[in-house]
Amino acid sequence: MKHAYDSLYLGGEWRKSASGRTIPVVSPADEQQFATVPLAEPGDVDAAVAAAASALRSPEWAGLTPQQRAGLLERFADELEKNAADRAALTSMQNGMPITIATASEGAAPVGLLRYYAAVARATPIEERRPRIDGMGETVVRREPVGVVAAIVPWNFPQVLTMFKVAPALAAGCTVVLKPAPETTVDALELAAAAERAGLPPGVLNVVTGGGDIGEYLVAHPGVNKVAFTGSTAAGRRIGEVCGKLVRPVTLELGGKSAAIVLDDADLAATVQGLAASSLLNNGQTCYLSTRILAPRSRHDEVVDAVAGLASSLTVGDPLEPDTHIGPLVSRRQRDRVESYIALGKESGATLAAGGGRPDRDRGWFVRPTVFGGVGNDSRIAREEIFGPVLAVIPYDGLDEAVAIANDSDYGLGGTIWTSDVDKGLDVARRVETGSVGVNFYALDVGAPFGGIKSSGLGRELGPEGLAAYFTLKSIFLPR
Repeated sequence: MKHAYDSLYLGGEWRKSASGRTIPVVSPADEQQFATVPLAEPGDVDAAVAAAASALRSPEWAGLTPQQRAGLLERFADELEKNAADRAALTSMQNGMPITIATASEGAAPVGLLRYYAAVARATPIEERRPRIDGMGETVVRREPVGVVAAIVPWNFPQVLTMFKVAPALAAGCTVVLKPAPETTVDALELAAAAERAGLPPGVLNVVTGGGDIGEYLVAHPGVNKVAFTGSTAAGRRIGEVCGKLVRPVTLELGGKSAAIVLDDADLAATVQGLAASSLLNNGQTCYLSTRILAPRSRHDEVVDAVAGLASSLTVGDPLEPDTHIGPLVSRRQRDRVESYIALGKESGATLAAGGGRPDRDRGWFVRPTVFGGVGNDSRIAREEIFGPVLAVIPYDGLDEAVAIANDSDYGLGGTIWTSDVDKGLDVARRVETGSVGVNFYALDVGAPFGGIKSSGLGRELGPEGLAAYFTLKSIFLPR
């Protein structure tokens, strides 16, 4: 077996889990087990939270200046950079992400996020003085770390989504208990090893592993001060309910069913090239993807043919091969789910224009990229998050109807506008009810906030706003 782990990272030490049991890790490409990871129990979570709480008060961490903490983050980044290629490959082996995507998002991006938040921490004052409005003195506004953070991350982009939380939390002076998805735990333990090599004080970063029961226990733990979660809307609602009852801060980055609005003046060749990334990235297992493609009725068939041509041209295969565009889905259960939606699309009367089945492969949880045309926005394949390579082309009559269809969704996370007139695209983008939207492309900006509205989440990550989420503010009133 290539990777066998039997210890959790707790309080700066590698400790056997209380259960002594392990979780098998199976490659979605060949269905073979290639690793084992420890299975935590509630007692392990207790130990992790206690270690994080102790580190929060320790002079080795609490006594550091923002500049000193930034230096530690940069050392952490340096360690991650040394094995960036190995971590990218681990992600691909665990979740089927094509290696070209993993190299950027799982190898390089976590390094960049740590360095970005090190720079933001250096530039963010801990205190500022404001003259009182009544002229009776001044107020010191002080930023303090919110405390122990429970960071719960999914399997689709495990390393970079971990760092969406860990980097700003550490920059703010918080401590973290990280709970990765069981499908992608190996890379989380490798990340902890890099933190150890970088010299992070004991207890600043802790890793516990397991399923939903361990995540639920961590979320409700009395020693946790904030929860940061990325995952399904259903799980996010449960976490939000727990945090609401506890009056505990929470950031939720949840599901999406975003729209790509193709305007009547769009260059279709350029649009289709852009949709490859903004609608099918990571085998369709990306929360913000524009999986509803809104086309002018006069160009509907043309758009369907072009998108179907794109889907049919993509190479489906081994995620570790550099020419692979579409790898396997993360698990048999996920493939079954995606295939159930493909069946619904066929039954709905929509036109199957591409895909609709499995490629000719003996093993692995693969689904061919699938495109449906003539879809109504009331169809389940247009309303529910599928989380796989399935696209629905929806016709519209006039720009107002296009915007109305885009906004007629329970979700509001991403979206794209495709046009030959960027200013016109910007005007349309302003009308779309969503947390983020791209004009003629879509790519997250580390320096700008990311998150959703409606059922797509609560709060923001990235940018200076991502750091602010890990501070609590104290006002100290001073007389004249």
